[in-house]
Amino acid sequence: MKIALATCTELPGWEVDDKPLINALTQLDAEVQLPAWDAEFDWNQFDITVIRTTWDYHSRKEEFVTWCQSVPRLCNNANIVDWNTHKSYLRELESNGVAIAPTVWIDTGEQSELARIMQNLNATRGFIKPQVGACASDTLRFSIDEITQAQQFLDSNKHQDMMVQPYLESVETEGELSAIFIDGKYTHGVQKIPVEGDYRVQDDFGASDISYTFTEAEIQTMQEVLLHVPDQKELLYARFDYLRDAKGTLLLNELELVEPSLFFRHCEDSAVALANAIVHRAKISP
Repeated sequence: MKIALATCTELPGWEVDDKPLINALTQLDAEVQLPAWDAEFDWNQFDITVIRTTWDYHSRKEEFVTWCQSVPRLCNNANIVDWNTHKSYLRELESNGVAIAPTVWIDTGEQSELARIMQNLNATRGFIKPQVGACASDTLRFSIDEITQAQQFLDSNKHQDMMVQPYLESVETEGELSAIFIDGKYTHGVQKIPVEGDYRVQDDFGASDISYTFTEAEIQTMQEVLLHVPDQKELLYARFDYLRDAKGTLLLNELELVEPSLFFRHCEDSAVALANAIVHRAKISP
């Protein structure tokens, strides 16, 4: 059985998160290759292709989605990827009752007055980010006394869809809370904590991570959220990312369905579970 774990051309040398998955697949007698998604490659040779570390897709979203549509037996599939690579999916989830941070959505080229936005949000600190992005790209944390600089930052990003939210200060203390699902089942939780004074919770910026336990009620809520995902029965993996507001409410920050780190180091069984799910899907694929 030949399995591709799609990656990118310039994967950082420190990235080892998927080693437990590769080991688990090898123990199931699978031949594993890690081709870059944009390389000249015959994807038909694989029994299944799994998107894993395609970390440069956000700068070439349309090209990436087109590639997904061309690859046979892809997980997660192209419909899921197309829906999930633009953060407007959060707006759709909110309309279905999912709690997210108050958000002002700004279309490409739209002129927006940030001072008025902050007044409407009743916030003294804000956060700007793109609707297509990854690894904290093109983001800005600002205070109301930095509104001039923040407006300039927003104006400089008119070439892309943007969003403005109140800044959730819990990201600096509690951090971001992630829940990992494999084949629709919750496997484990992770607490990602940035370095002191930072808001970025990615390894790239020195953040640390520890195990975290979600309640049964919280897990049930997440399973209900997954029902709103296109082709949700086809989902191989999912990661929920939450931030807590000042009242203690968990707000969905991201639902990562494309290339999330799954933090196997905090749950050895999760790599085995994903390997088994991949091999099972490969066996039943036409």
